[in-house]
Formats: sequence, structure tokens, C-alpha cells
Amino acid sequence: MTEAPGPEEEAERKMRFLYTLRSKGVTDARVLSAMEKVDRGAFVKGLFAERAYEDMPLPIACGQTISQPSVVGLMTLALEVSPRDKVLEVGTGSGYQAAILSHLARRVYTVDRHRRLVREADALFRALNLPNITAIVGDGSHGLPDQAPFDRIIVTAAAEDPPGPLLAQLRIGGIMVLPVGQSDTVQSLIKVRRSDHGYEYEELRPVRFVPLVEGLGQD
Repeated sequence: MTEAPGPEEEAERKMRFLYTLRSKGVTDARVLSAMEKVDRGAFVKGLFAERAYEDMPLPIACGQTISQPSVVGLMTLALEVSPRDKVLEVGTGSGYQAAILSHLARRVYTVDRHRRLVREADALFRALNLPNITAIVGDGSHGLPDQAPFDRIIVTAAAEDPPGPLLAQLRIGGIMVLPVGQSDTVQSLIKVRRSDHGYEYEELRPVRFVPLVEGLGQD
């Protein structure tokens, strides 16, 4: 059992964490502030807990991963969340991304096909006093029609193309950020803006995410 870090070690770790984010292009003050408030260590359990502050993806339950902090930061940055926004996250995973969004948006709905992940993330949201997050078990590829339209949508699993139901649930003027690609080796992070005339697509960077799977998990 490792000892909890002292105040000096904690402060140094936080400084290194924020420095890494800035060096990878996460420079927005609101995004950095939100990421500083959310302790990634709370979302990583077991063998990998001691690596929670490294800029790397880590395995979590149900064969999923928690994305590396710099990718979380860049996706959050691209989403351009404002304090009045209602956000949909597809792929709750550990809950880390939703927790960061909760400090930036008015309301966050997060959906995952794995009941265990939603249950554990929801318990964390309560423990961290994040009442503006609603965690739901469901097939994220269908979005949440009952709560649409959304100002922002973020997808943390890769589809071959942006799912039609999610595009339809994005309000005019809204932004969606998601990875797309036909394999787990060639994926691009893209930003979609919806206008009166349709959808505008912008390619941001290469990434690697778990695939977006339809249906509910067997747990």
C-alpha cells in the first residue's frame, strides 16, 4: 500500500500535470481550471492507480479505457463549452471526461452501454458533489432523443462515420467532437458544426479509441 502524497508532492504533481497539458496544446484557461479541479486519480483503480497522473490511456473495467489527459483536454477544448450549454457524452467510461465537463457546462448527460461503468461513475459523481451530471445506461449510438437537442455532443468511442441520430440531436449552432475511423489503427478526431445549411466537418488530429458498439453490454 503506497503512502498518500504530502502537500508539496501533491502540488508538484499538479504542476507537472498542467505543464504537460499546456505543452500538448491545451491552453484555454477554463479548460485547464476544470482539469485542475478533477483528480484523475479518483477515476483510476487497482494496478494502474499510481500511473493516474501520466499522460497515457489506462485500462478500466469492461474492456474500456480512460483516455490520456491531453486527449481529454484537446477534445474538451474543441467542444467550446459555455456555462449555459447542455452536453451529451456518449461513452461514460470511468466518468473522468463527464466530471471535467460538469465544471464547464450547465448540464451533462452521459450514457454508456455498460451498467457497471455507469453505476461506478455515478457513485463517484455523488462523492465529488457533481449534481449537474446525469448518468444513464443505454445504447449511446442512439443518443438521448428525450433530452435533445444538445448544445454540445462528445463521443469517446470511434464510429466509421458520425452516427445519424447524434447529428440529428445536435442543435443548430451546436458542436460535436468525436473520433471516426474504420479500424483501431487509423482514426481521426473530427469536429462537426451544425448550421442552418447542414454540417461542417473539420479534421483535428489522429487518435486511437475503442470502437463504438451498438446495443447494451453483457453486465
